[in-house]
Amino acid sequence: MTRVAVVGAGRIGRHHARLLTAGEVAGLELTVLADPFAPDLDELAAGLGVSRTVRDPLELAGDDGVDAVVITAPAKLHPELIEAFAGAGQHIFTEKPLGVDVASAARAAADAEKAGIVFQVGFNRRFAESWVNAKKAVEAGVVGSVQRVHSLTRDPGPFGADPARIAAGTVFNETLIHDFDTICWLNAGSEPVEVYAVADALVAPQARESGFQDSAVVVIRFDNGAIATAEASFCAMYGYDLRGEVFGSAGMVQMGDPTNTAARVFDASGMHADTRGTDESRYHGAYRGEFQAFADRIGGADVAVPGAVDGLRAQWIAAASIRSAAEHRPVGIDEVK
Repeated sequence: MTRVAVVGAGRIGRHHARLLTAGEVAGLELTVLADPFAPDLDELAAGLGVSRTVRDPLELAGDDGVDAVVITAPAKLHPELIEAFAGAGQHIFTEKPLGVDVASAARAAADAEKAGIVFQVGFNRRFAESWVNAKKAVEAGVVGSVQRVHSLTRDPGPFGADPARIAAGTVFNETLIHDFDTICWLNAGSEPVEVYAVADALVAPQARESGFQDSAVVVIRFDNGAIATAEASFCAMYGYDLRGEVFGSAGMVQMGDPTNTAARVFDASGMHADTRGTDESRYHGAYRGEFQAFADRIGGADVAVPGAVDGLRAQWIAAASIRSAAEHRPVGIDEVK
């Protein structure tokens, strides 16, 4: 059994901690919760049956009681934590992104590669059923030569966050980063070469002058000629909406659905379907799948997972998008590497 510490007790950290203590993932045992600031850390741990809590996550680097760590701390802390745990030879599952810029992400990727550990980035969409099936269809040649890929992420509204507390570039670094990875994964064997992005504060226009961005569209050109588009919004009033499409010379495959069920209700006022949900509710199975893959890799299985190179590639696209949106021009990937 691999003994795991979850570093970061925010929303997604709590979800992952609950998942790891619910008996849904074979081979992983949550033994420590670490967070410098969570006021209810001890209560959270007790409720999950976890006996140990730590305030300073770096104390766990090299700890004999920790074989692997799950990093769910704020993105700006990821490089420092990855460096510490990789240097100690502990396996790492880190939420995206690797860092908040290419330089820090590159250092984190290099540290992970050099350590020779199991290192996995939390691109959970690769483990969602419809995306898995789409990947199989593309690999089987069903769509022919990939010509177009589209991916979108629309978070459920209403938007209630304080824009002043959201870091610059978040729409690219932490929201669209999933789409960037998915697009590259579905167009495997090619590399992104150029990006053009536009972004604005359409959800919270009062924050526009501070540089806040909550809506974005990105066009990505690849060296095999394929063109991809990715779009994001921090507020979809109808619910949580993740979808994608791969179009090629022989056909098309679509992924995702804004509804929770295939059932549709028709009455005098029209057609109705439930679109409420969050990433935790809608993609719980994908989270479970990525952690099972992490456990299996640690156990020696040859399982494909997103690693350091994948995390860095997505970071390149995010950085190019940030620069493109700021400078109103196409930006080559070579400019940000």
